[in-house]
Amino acid sequence: MLQGKNIHFCISDKPIIGDVDIKLEPGKFTVIIGPNGAGKSTLFKILSGDVACSRGEVLYNGKSIKSYSSQQLARIRAVMPQHSAVSFPFSAWEVVELGTLNAPTEIGQEEITEVMQKLQIWHLRDRAYNLLSGGEKQRVQLGRVLIQIWKKQAFPRFLLLDEPISSMDVSLQHLVLDLLNVLKKRNIGVLSVLHDLSLVANYADQVIMMKAGDVAFQGEVSAVFTSQNLEYLFGYPIKVKKYDDGLGMLVHSLPLHHINQRLIQAQ
Repeated sequence: MLQGKNIHFCISDKPIIGDVDIKLEPGKFTVIIGPNGAGKSTLFKILSGDVACSRGEVLYNGKSIKSYSSQQLARIRAVMPQHSAVSFPFSAWEVVELGTLNAPTEIGQEEITEVMQKLQIWHLRDRAYNLLSGGEKQRVQLGRVLIQIWKKQAFPRFLLLDEPISSMDVSLQHLVLDLLNVLKKRNIGVLSVLHDLSLVANYADQVIMMKAGDVAFQGEVSAVFTSQNLEYLFGYPIKVKKYDDGLGMLVHSLPLHHINQRLIQAQ
């Protein structure tokens, strides 16, 4: 289990994250959502170990993150930050292959090929990374991270992704999120920051709703992903509708001029 206990973070004595308590279970896909400036990326960086919290602690499988060496931490968690830069003229294959440096067990060409095929970037393997589109680069970087935890292990592991599908088109977003739900069955807890509420509603198991540096709501998507909670979170009318056949949820918001027109009619 990945736990954050009483996490608090300040910049120049200004609270950015305030006394947050969360639990992320292996085998679950958990998503952090919230408006701009809510503290999503800061919380993500604290949980990944990229930033130390001012107060509180982060634990991986019951052990403080501070007690792990870099090599030990690489065995149990893989991280994809929001932005990743490549300074050398690597091919897409070589960038994915970089993920083997942090893998706890030997990774061969067969696994790299499998990951690239799953992400539909196999045809890009010989292309220069810096010449790829934004969405292609994002999938290549995701491949690099997935390689680190691709082989099955007996112990729980965690995959942390900050906005991993922001540059992808619709079909590829669904491809990636479906793959993450397959990976979680390998005793892997997946944590991601996402913005598309419909995708969150239909792919995530749990959701952490952040507002002004605090967790406003958290729990199973089926329980806390409601119109009332989302309207409070974003300060805008958002409707959540469950399909009658039980196959998912539709999340939508009306254009502002429609909202204003309704208010005028109601007066």
